[in-house]
Amino acid sequence: MRPASTPRLPVTARVFVQRFSSTPRGARLARHLALHRLDTWGVPYGSALSDTAALLVAELAANAVTHGRVPGRDIEVGLRLDAYTLRIDVSDSRGERRPEITAAPEGEHGRGLLLVEALADRWGVFDRVPVGKTVRAELDLPHGWPSATGRSERPLTPRAR
Repeated sequence: MRPASTPRLPVTARVFVQRFSSTPRGARLARHLALHRLDTWGVPYGSALSDTAALLVAELAANAVTHGRVPGRDIEVGLRLDAYTLRIDVSDSRGERRPEITAAPEGEHGRGLLLVEALADRWGVFDRVPVGKTVRAELDLPHGWPSATGRSERPLTPRAR
């Protein structure tokens, strides 16, 4: 006799993937379009989750443009939102250069990944097939997201640390 299994509820995931030029303008556009997409998914502009996502997309896209640029190749930004997590993926074509947290205390550069480390619940780097890498940051969503209407009943904020 088979043990009774717990019924699984379907999880709806919203997905956005877009390529952008590997330029500072492309990185800015990635941030703007990511925020717009999140707003259409019920994560309002100016909410803590939207603001945190904006910083993460901006930092990861800027890093991809600055350190992962291959002339003639685009970067790709992906968002995935489900009931538990917002995942932000930024991919570039340069697989041999892995991001490192190396900010000097007095330095003007190199603080982007420190910010990602501080804001994201999880982050990491993954090889991309056939070439390149993806840097991923994830934010855990508060309990109660989403309601039956697709909007949260409570303000959307990243998990408290």
